[in-house]
Amino acid sequence: MMGAKYKVAVAGCGGMSNAWIDYALGRPDTEIVALVDIKREFAESMREKKELACPTFTDIAQAIEQTGANLVFDVTIPASHFAISSTAMRLGCNVFGEKPLSETMEACNTIIQIAEETGRSHAVMQNRRFDPRIRSLRQLIAAGTIGKLGFIGADFFIGAHFGGFRDAMASPLLLDMAIHTFDQARLITGANPISVYCQEFNPHGSWYAGNAAAICIFEMSDGSVFNYRGSWCAEGVPTSWEAQWRITGEKGTAIWDGQGEPYAEVVAPGDQAEKFMKDYVRIDAERHLAEDGYLWGHQGCLEEMFQSLEEGRFAETDCRDNRYSMAMVLAAVESARIGQKIDVGRLMKR
Repeated sequence: MMGAKYKVAVAGCGGMSNAWIDYALGRPDTEIVALVDIKREFAESMREKKELACPTFTDIAQAIEQTGANLVFDVTIPASHFAISSTAMRLGCNVFGEKPLSETMEACNTIIQIAEETGRSHAVMQNRRFDPRIRSLRQLIAAGTIGKLGFIGADFFIGAHFGGFRDAMASPLLLDMAIHTFDQARLITGANPISVYCQEFNPHGSWYAGNAAAICIFEMSDGSVFNYRGSWCAEGVPTSWEAQWRITGEKGTAIWDGQGEPYAEVVAPGDQAEKFMKDYVRIDAERHLAEDGYLWGHQGCLEEMFQSLEEGRFAETDCRDNRYSMAMVLAAVESARIGQKIDVGRLMKR
């Protein structure tokens, strides 16, 4: 493709890269100019599978320098995110990367510093934000339907038999999956974390080497409390991958099971001062967007990332914002390790 505006080097050619590559191939202004993987045969296999003509590399710097790439898709394992992102931005590329932003708070902060120093953009894949149902829930809350928030509860219980690296991780649920639910909580409430107490554990019957279950209590900046309960080794009656949500406010409660449409029940109008249990009315959330034409998940997040470049603004999931979601994960892990409540703001200064 001659004259493409966005010249993409894809770093990491495993299974997750399929969604990224397919989206890019559908954009007339975008060309994949390099495929990069530490195992070159993976890059070559992906090139053949997608019928691409670009060269393959094992080194991201070499790929950028030889192809003139100006945008990097970082779809590598979490341990490689810092090296890929920092190298790419210092070589003049914007970066769109898979979560997590990085593995430590220090590395996350350094990525932000590099983005500011270089003027490059770095945005993180938080695909579960891009679902019209959770957007409807956010609108329901933002409209003041249930009033000032007091409690946000999310339950995530799934028996996930991945095999591979997750089975060997020390904290597979918190480090690999919980960031989605934590980021959703920030989206829904518009609030950021203040502190957290977390207990993680590995239930009987777990096939994970590390702790596959956790309970977290977050204090949020709006004065509410966010309670996360999760397990990746829960067999039977699974929740949605979007979690099940109960949000209580001064006027009522909002519910989303992660599958259907969200709704609220609020105190019915009229004089109920003498009632022990009051009467409620149901308010269905308005659809965020018509389903036709709305891009869900990875495609929706990538669309927003590209739009941010077009408009010269930070992406919704820009690294500067996403660090708060990452801090929730790292603070929860630290709290579980030492058995004490963690000040998230203090952790973020590391």
